[in-house]
Amino acid sequence: MPFDVNAFLVLVGVAWATTGMWLVGAYLTWTGIRQQRPLMPVVNDELMDDAAPFVSILVPARNEEHRVLEQAIRSMLRQDYGRFEVVAVNDRSTDATGIILRSIARSDDRLRVIDGVEPPAGWLGKPHALQQALDEARGEWVLATDADMIFHPRAVRTAMTHAVRGSYDAVTLLPDVDCLSFWEKVFMPAFGWFMMMALPLERVNDPARPESLGVGGFFLIRRAMLEGVGAYRAVRNEVAEDLRTAEVLKGAGARLRVEYAPDLVSTRMQTNFREIWEGFTKNLFAGAKFSFWRALAGACGVLLFSVAPALLAVFCALKLLTVAGHGWLQLFIPAALVWVIQAATFALINQSWRIPARYALTMPLGHALFVAILINSAVRIVIGSGVTWKGRKLYERAGVRPPRGDTTTPNRPVTDE
Repeated sequence: MPFDVNAFLVLVGVAWATTGMWLVGAYLTWTGIRQQRPLMPVVNDELMDDAAPFVSILVPARNEEHRVLEQAIRSMLRQDYGRFEVVAVNDRSTDATGIILRSIARSDDRLRVIDGVEPPAGWLGKPHALQQALDEARGEWVLATDADMIFHPRAVRTAMTHAVRGSYDAVTLLPDVDCLSFWEKVFMPAFGWFMMMALPLERVNDPARPESLGVGGFFLIRRAMLEGVGAYRAVRNEVAEDLRTAEVLKGAGARLRVEYAPDLVSTRMQTNFREIWEGFTKNLFAGAKFSFWRALAGACGVLLFSVAPALLAVFCALKLLTVAGHGWLQLFIPAALVWVIQAATFALINQSWRIPARYALTMPLGHALFVAILINSAVRIVIGSGVTWKGRKLYERAGVRPPRGDTTTPNRPVTDE
């Protein structure tokens, strides 16, 4: 043995404990997937067009020329819900986004296009674009969405019917996410699994629990409730404004409902490694509540329990091939078993994401990428170099410093340029 026997036995014990943790995680994943009941498009509903609440669909759009902007906007305009409008904000785009929006608007007066202006001090770009759209909107309900979301023709009708029947103040839908490139197939299931474990829907949908979740791609909110909490002014300096909006609404007593709705809305979040790195660098530190220590602890935990077992299994296998000794087998068995359980768990997830099962074997790589992005996000924001998204620098100068006496909720940055 190259090191102390007692230390080796401790390592074996940790490996078996990790096996047990992953068995629990696999069970929670399996039960979570089984309990998912997709919200299906309504067929017969009581929400008649002449009595239905007026809905304003708010679409912030920045540099969307190369994405699916026209397809997305036209899918929103094809809603069979009778009383709605689409208010799109061309958020200071440097490409043909504004031209595309105005071309569509000329053929459909339900689409109104606003030229976004520079946000005032203390505002980030997207919350300010949403606030500009809200200021121009006429709806009793507002539906915040993204410029790359594709709507089923009955998406708005289904969500409004669900909101009215359930007496909800807000309904947010989890979309179907297309994963086409290698890195999407490696990373997106890992990210989705973290969200499933951290924010189970039964907790998010329980009014008595503090957990909340908002999906920026489809967030339907009663306007009076939204304005009662300060509208998007309440999240003006939040890079993850959808998560924070949900938190603010639920904290104010709003009845929030989150539904899995792959048949109603779909999107492709990022298309390649660069977009994944940039997009999630923008968001992951916000998910850690801007606490460097929370981010560091999370990164260490993921490395220890999700990445290290596979590396350890490979290392032990090489030792068994080159060095005689029963000890390495004692460590190889639990380490390899963890990798097998991980792969089986992610095979279930990949099936729901329409990703080939073989990509489940790359789960440690997806989690390693998650750690790298999280640390990059935390470091860049803490030191004040900022993160980049769609040609803009976010949190560049202000940085992030914990307030006095609190290392878990740092001061929030307030500028985006």
